[in-house]
Order: sequence, then C-alpha cells, then structure tokens
Amino acid sequence: MHMSGTPSPRLPERDRPWMMRTYAGHSTASASNELYRRNLAKGQTGLSVAFDLPTQTGYDPDDELARGEVGKVGVPIAHRGDMATLMSGIPLGEMNTSMTINATAAWLLALYIVVAEEQGVEQSELAGTTQNDIIKEFLARGTYAFPPAASMRLIADMIAYTVEHVPKWNPINICSYHLQEAGATPVQEIAYAMSNAIAVLDAARERLAAAGTGEADLQERMEKVFGRMSFFVNAGVRFIEEHAKLRAMSILWEEIGRERYEVSDARQLRFRYGVQVNSLGLTEAQPENNVQRIVLEALAVTLGRDARARAIQLPAWNEALGLPRPFDQQWSLRIQQVLAFETDILDYPDIFEGSKVMEGLVEELLAGARAEMAVVAEHGGAVEAVPYMKAALVDSNRERIRKIESGELTVVGQNRFTETEESPLTADAQGGILRVDPAVEAQQIEEVRRWRTVRDGEGVRHALDELAQAASSLDGSRELMGPTIAAARAGATTGEWAATLREVFGSYRAPTGVGEAAPSASTAELSELREEVAALGEKLGRRPKILVGKPGLDGHSNGAEQIAVRARDSGMDVVYEGIRLTPAQIASSALQEGVHVVGLSILSGSHRELIPAVIDALRSSGVSAPVVVGGIIPEQDVAALKSAGVAAVYTPKDFDITRIMRDIVELVDADGSHASRASGNGASATAAA
Repeated sequence: MHMSGTPSPRLPERDRPWMMRTYAGHSTASASNELYRRNLAKGQTGLSVAFDLPTQTGYDPDDELARGEVGKVGVPIAHRGDMATLMSGIPLGEMNTSMTINATAAWLLALYIVVAEEQGVEQSELAGTTQNDIIKEFLARGTYAFPPAASMRLIADMIAYTVEHVPKWNPINICSYHLQEAGATPVQEIAYAMSNAIAVLDAARERLAAAGTGEADLQERMEKVFGRMSFFVNAGVRFIEEHAKLRAMSILWEEIGRERYEVSDARQLRFRYGVQVNSLGLTEAQPENNVQRIVLEALAVTLGRDARARAIQLPAWNEALGLPRPFDQQWSLRIQQVLAFETDILDYPDIFEGSKVMEGLVEELLAGARAEMAVVAEHGGAVEAVPYMKAALVDSNRERIRKIESGELTVVGQNRFTETEESPLTADAQGGILRVDPAVEAQQIEEVRRWRTVRDGEGVRHALDELAQAASSLDGSRELMGPTIAAARAGATTGEWAATLREVFGSYRAPTGVGEAAPSASTAELSELREEVAALGEKLGRRPKILVGKPGLDGHSNGAEQIAVRARDSGMDVVYEGIRLTPAQIASSALQEGVHVVGLSILSGSHRELIPAVIDALRSSGVSAPVVVGGIIPEQDVAALKSAGVAAVYTPKDFDITRIMRDIVELVDADGSHASRASGNGASATAAA
C-alpha cells in the first residue's frame, strides 16, 4: 500500500513471463536440431516444431507428391530415427514441445513418445501440445490426409489416449489462427473455433462412451478432456479489438464448459491459449514495416492480464518474402524478451478491468459469435458445416481484399505511403531470406530408402497389418494410438503409416468454397473488366477459360480462391479443382478443358522445382496456353521462371486482383491463336467447385 493507505495499483509480485517459442524447422533433422539448441541458448523457453509438407500430409520424401517440398517449410520427419536426431541433446522430460501437426498428429506424437522412451523418459512425464485440428485444415490450411469422419476418429482416439497415459500433454490445439489467415472476421474466428471445439468434445465423449466408460467415470474423464483442450489464436494489428476477441473467447469457453459439458472445476474451465500473431498482414512491400506490426500485435495478447497468452511465438519480419533466417527468428524472440523483461507490462493487474469501451467491444463480439455459432449448429455442427464455413471465409477474404484495393483499408507501404528508400534488409544476394539447399531433397530420399533396408522389415509389416486391422474394425471400436506407437517403434515410415490408413479410410478433397461464394458487388472497375472479358470472348468464339492450379502439397489456397472467384465474376469460365495436384494432373485437366491460360499458385518455396515441371507436362500434352504464377516468390527467382516459360509472376505486393485479371485478358488476347484446341467438355469450377 502507498503511504496514504490507498492500495497500490501494482501487483504484490511481478507476473512470470509467458512461454516464449520460435516456430522453426527446415532442411533436415540435424540442421533443425542445431537451430533449436541455439534458440534455447538465446533464452527461448519452449520448442515449436515446424514440419515440412510431406510430413504434415503423410508422404515420404520419395513420393511423387513430395517433389520440391522436402525440407522447405519445415523439418522432414520420416521415421523414429529422424525424430531421435531432431531431439538429440534436448531432455524431453524437461522440455515443453509444441508440434504444428494435424492430419499426422497421432503419428508424430507416437514418434515423440518412442524417442522419449529411448531417452529413458516415461510418456507420463512428457509436456507439450499437438495442434491436431483437422476441421481447420479442411477450411483454411489444407494439410488434411483422411476424410472427416476418420479424421475425427483419430483425434478422439488421441485425446482418450493422452488423458490417460500422457496427462501433461495437450492433445489438441483448436486453431483459429489459420481461420484469420483465410480472411475470418473476429466474429467468425470466435464462432468457428468454438463450434470446432464442440465437435471435437462431442466426438471424444462418444469415443469414451463406446469404450464402455460408465456414466460417472465418463463425466470425470470428460472434465479432464475439457481441461486439456487448448487454443491457438491469431492477433491482428487492430490490437484493441483483438484483445476484446480473446476476452470474449474466454467467456464463451467457460459458458460452453459449464452448460454443455457440466464442468465445474474452475481450473478446468480456464481458456488456455497460445498465439502466433498475424502473418496475413505482413507485406512484401516495405517489409521493414512488419517489425512494428508484429510488436503492436503482440500487445493484443500481453496487455490485459485476464486474457494474456500462455505461450507466444512471433513471425519474422520477412515471411512475406520467403523463409526466415536464424537472425530473423532471433529478432522476433528479442521482441518478446524486451516486452517481458524491459517494459512494465507484467507489473499490473488487468488494466482493462472496468473499461466500458472494452466491455462494449466484448459484448458486441459475443453477440455476433453466438449468432454465427447458431448458424453452424443449424447446418449440423462444425463437421457438416465445413462447406458453409469455407464459402463464408472466401467471402470475408474477398471483402478484405476489396477494401485494400479501393483504399478503404490502409496498408502502409502497400496502398498508401508507397514512396520508399531501398531497404538494406533485402540487399544481400539471397534477398534477405533463407534458401534451402536443393540437394536436401535428394539426400532425404536416399536416407529414407537406406532406412527401409536396415530396419526389421517383417516387424514393420506386422505392425502395419495390426494398424490396418484396428482401423478396419466395423464399429470403429478399436483404438488406433496403440498400433500407431507400435508401428513407430518397429520403424515404419510416415508415408507407410498414412498409406495404411488411406487404404482403409479412403481419400478426400475438401470443398474449395469458390462455387458457393456469393457474386461480387458490381463496381465500375468490375463492369469495365467484364466488358473486356466479353470482347475477348467475341474474338475467341467462346468465353475465356482459366485453369487455376495448386501443384504440390501447398494447402494455402486463399490467393488461388480469390483469383478463381474474381475470374468467375469477370465472366470467365474457371477450372479450379482445389489443392494437391501433380504436374501431370494439371496438364491433363488443361488439355481436357481447352483452357486459354493456366494460373499456378505456390507459397511453399517449391516453385523452382514444380513450375518448370508443370510447364514441361503442359507442353508434352500439347497445351500451349500461357502460364502465370502467383505466390511467395523472391525477386531473384523471377528470371529463372520466365526462362522456363512463365509469362507473368505475381507476388504479395500485387494486391490489385482486378489489375491482374486485366493483365491476363491482355495476355490471352495476344496469345489467342495458341489456345489449347481440346474440346473443353469437362466441368468447370463455376459449377463444380
């Protein structure tokens, strides 16, 4: 207390900082292990593992779909030997490890458990989190592997297993982060995340009941399940509203726990979340501005004590350019450390307590979220509502882009205050980013093939047979974590585990949201574009047709969806079949559909390998239509792509989609005599997406 006798506005004791992580991993397990150990030495207090796309989607490095993707956006983990190398010298009994892994989460946790055993650590001592949020993958990120029902079964099995055997582990991290990256408004982010959590909890309750758990035990175990549920959220630069969003999520989560699941323990009802602040708003233009954006976004999750994040990882300033280097990741870690240790942010009780502005914002968001949750429930819940939610996200993202195009939403350095000096941050030969050695992929292919020759092949076959039998149980009553751990211990590979389950569960293609998206509001610019497209159609003798393709395993389809929707609304016929296509599949579709132009989208860094492969496949099939490319493509790579036959390259700085459409119209007009001569009888995305 002060000398005057009034209470001190400060806490009696300063709060402990949140857990500080850096989302990291690239090239190989050994290179990533070295990076982790350096980051821990710099003061990072937890691990956050980024896996490459083949690992995330269940393919080995030598699979056709893994071409160009190995080691690009994360570390390749093909078997327990790779996991052992990744965690070498890191005491797993003392570490808190977050793994951004979804479709293959059960497999990666199994590898982690087996490697911990090799370190002499019991699984009951392991602490950490697997993201394991598959509904979000269907909506926003695209690293799914199995159909919805089978995916939910895997998640429920993993939850039931960890609550009993790995009690310190968070088996699922309901991830609203990627919803905002796909264009979600704060209301949508809250509503879809909470609806998702309800679907997961209901599936876990069904799984526990099916296993013969009695009513009293079932309620006790469900309280534990609820208490192990965590969230991974996003925080954009509108940090006041973003903080209100987190307070609203906390209120709703407690409400759901008490009313729907009859949880009474206050500790189990806490809204526990980690965060990576917004990457969608990071710009390629004047990328130095991203530093202050990241700092301001971090305030959203640290300023108010009652809604402060438990764990934070910040993106790097150059993520709109390519992969960040260790120095860039260090910069982001130091931002956290300055916030925690130099400012007085941890000295006070909740500074928003009693704020009428904050209370009003929270109530506004709660009302909107409850209304949107009711719509999802009317569709049958989150799993059944995936097509509805996907289309809603496509519409929201289109509205965000419209505001940027029109100048209604200011993005400094991109659509306003664009005059700039040359940045020394990007002046080096690599353009200020990390480049993965192309030789890494060949090395990983050789290594996984060597692994297959030295392991106990018979033991692996037996373990995979057991997994297949468990997955094939007609009533779905056999749990899958035990056989998965046995397969990991035997030496099976990531691709073999996933292929075994694909054979039983089948494959799946998520809805694109393009066909269901509402028509764009008519504007003068769009009307002019429609006239240009109609005039081109008169010259061609039919409507111009564009194929929008996503080669490889990159599931970030937001840009491709917006191009497809704008092309549709301008009067073009659109062929868009979604993500995860091989060069041969794209070429075959282009030939069958008789397209006039092919647009390819890649954000994973695999453009140097995949774009030339697609062009070769197109030309080998007799398709001469021009090819345009969009994605996170460094300036240093543009010349090589154009030499390979690319007509135009678009990157995040090219935010005006109507202008891109005009470029494409001019390109097709100039190339009209070279359009593919196929009959074009295939279904277009206008009707089928």
